Amino acid sequence: MVFTLPLFLGFFAAALGITPPGLINMTAAKVSIKDGRNEAISFAIGATVIVFFQTFLALLFAEFINSRPDVINILQEIGAVIFIALTVYFLWSAKKPKREKEELKMRSKTNRFFLGMLLSVLNLFPIPYYVFISITLSSYGYFSFNKLFLFTFVSGAVIGSFLVFYLYILFFKKKEGKPSFLMTNGNYIIGAITGVVALLTLFKIFKSYWA
Repeated sequence: MVFTLPLFLGFFAAALGITPPGLINMTAAKVSIKDGRNEAISFAIGATVIVFFQTFLALLFAEFINSRPDVINILQEIGAVIFIALTVYFLWSAKKPKREKEELKMRSKTNRFFLGMLLSVLNLFPIPYYVFISITLSSYGYFSFNKLFLFTFVSGAVIGSFLVFYLYILFFKKKEGKPSFLMTNGNYIIGAITGVVALLTLFKIFKSYWA
């Protein structure tokens, strides 16, 4: 029970937060289609490494952030700026002329591990998400801030995150032999996702100021 509960809670929290289409899992699917499963798995591993540190950091500072709502507001403002920039980048990239297929393939297969790490670093939302999850569970007596519980919870979150990424990779890889909507419109889709996230974040920030 000492290991099972935090492992399950971490796994469930990660699956709940990552399963909806988002920047990282949609990018993992796109990499799978364009570059193959191994490159996509490399991307997913890179993203998961950062998830580990983000989750652990969020849990370490959960009590402090909970007592300082201004810190959460700052994180939201930073996240909004980042996602606005990502929206502009992906929509601009989608309109650029396509490079030659051979050149694109060569460039696309480099540093997928580090690309996963980079996009995961830019995604600040796991920090307030896991702060909220841990504090809520703690208020019901299902979460403890001792080191063993924290490490086991983080391990569950890492396993859950990678599994969701892998499921996205498998699902879209099965369609590689057919004309892929994601292949031709991937940047538009990711740009739309980041745009929606940015708008929702801005709405929440403005709402907190007006309250």
